[in-house]
Amino acid sequence: MNAPALEPWQWPEPHWRALVNRVRAGRSLKPASWPQGAQFAVALSFDSDHETNELRDGGESIGKLSHGQYGARQGVPRILACLARHGVPASFYVPAVTAMLYPDEQRAVAAAGHEIGIHGWIHERNSVLPEAAERDLMLRSADTLERIAGVRPVGIRTPSWDFSPHTLAITREMGLLYDSSLMADVDCYELLLDGEPTGVVELPVEWIRDDAVYFNMNRFSGLRPYTPPEGVFAIFRRELEAAAEEGGVFQLTMHPHMIGYRSRMWILDELIRHARSLGPVWFATHAEVVRHALKSA
Repeated sequence: MNAPALEPWQWPEPHWRALVNRVRAGRSLKPASWPQGAQFAVALSFDSDHETNELRDGGESIGKLSHGQYGARQGVPRILACLARHGVPASFYVPAVTAMLYPDEQRAVAAAGHEIGIHGWIHERNSVLPEAAERDLMLRSADTLERIAGVRPVGIRTPSWDFSPHTLAITREMGLLYDSSLMADVDCYELLLDGEPTGVVELPVEWIRDDAVYFNMNRFSGLRPYTPPEGVFAIFRRELEAAAEEGGVFQLTMHPHMIGYRSRMWILDELIRHARSLGPVWFATHAEVVRHALKSA
């Protein structure tokens, strides 16, 4: 007979310390200055989940799949047009299944000078995968994106920012430059694995700076955590202004099937305009920000 599991308040100190220290923020990599005499940096990103949000849970809802398809038919073209209008680069994190469904989209993104990063195979949850399966999917995802887009990814954003105890080790094993899934800071930092530096840089995310938190809904459970676009813009704007004041980086996560609606696209357009009104700003991909942070360390 198995002994009953201990409650967290019964854990011995070595156990909870090991959990806390498995993946930890190390040295800060906030640059003292930015390229082109900029006062601060802006790193825009888009998670092109499309249909994979439904597929990863074994879902077959035609309605939810069509919502994902909107991201490809309308969201990405609107986003690319906005970025081109302003001459601003961005990073797109793409599940391999999305890339296989929409190969021309990924080639268009890469041809426009934007970064394409790993975002899982089918938007799976890393924390429920066996280590071997997680490694296999990460490797196959990188290979698929390289084959389709013509560029080998150097960064990863785990689907749903779900990080297993093995994710960082696999990321380092693959030779990836950075991760963008964790939240221990607002500026770049080096990731530690069991207390040891890994050389992998974290460009942190935050749910505050994610459009899905404000625009997502689940109609069958009656949940509608909807925030008006004006309210979302106000939150993003304050985060942007604070980054400018601190001389740091403003990182933002958006989704084509969320931000890419006519009543919301103005948020992206206005944020870019507002950033330029705050002083000299460097718009860069996540990979460019990370490389500059490492060079300045």
